[in-house]
Amino acid sequence: MMQNKQYDSQDKQRAGALTVGLAITGSFCTFAKIKEAAAQLKEQHPDMRLVPIYSFCVQHTDTRFGEAEAFRRDIEKITGEKGICTIPQAEPIGPSGYLDALVIAPCTGNTLAKLCNGITDTPVLMAAKAHLRNEKPLVISISTNDALGMNFKNIGMLMNMKNIYFVPFGQDNYKKKTNSMIAHTGLIYDTLMQALEGKQIQPVIMAPQ
Repeated sequence: MMQNKQYDSQDKQRAGALTVGLAITGSFCTFAKIKEAAAQLKEQHPDMRLVPIYSFCVQHTDTRFGEAEAFRRDIEKITGEKGICTIPQAEPIGPSGYLDALVIAPCTGNTLAKLCNGITDTPVLMAAKAHLRNEKPLVISISTNDALGMNFKNIGMLMNMKNIYFVPFGQDNYKKKTNSMIAHTGLIYDTLMQALEGKQIQPVIMAPQ
């Protein structure tokens, strides 16, 4: 497993202090994988404090993939943390600087486009804006039907922005949804560890899932 060399060289007190935001947006079909990824982060780094941050859509939308309240309850059971649910709750992430890294997983095309254009109308987007002012890693785990369409330019622009890193992703159904791409969520931990070193995990584009 890839480890962060700078992080490993520091003492165990620093290891226990690692605090990561887990910002969740409304790609509901990936929620089961996101719960698995959250559990993996806690398993591979037991001392990590994992703070959930929910978009408004995640907080209030029940779908065929499950009820919003039940999903938030599951995430908070895994992380042991109450979630950030409002823009005012997310804003102090900037001045306090308490996150070592922020992971947006899943990151929808809607959130991706707004992030690229500096729009902060959800708790997740405010968290991202606040966190980036501290020049610390923002990790994006995309899940969007228009990655190779309208959002293609936004992905390219974000890939060239300082302190932004992508979880490796690929086309999830290239025969029926030619523009759709989704991240390999099992690589969130490895991406995060390399991002803490200031490195983009490679390869970024991987075979279809």
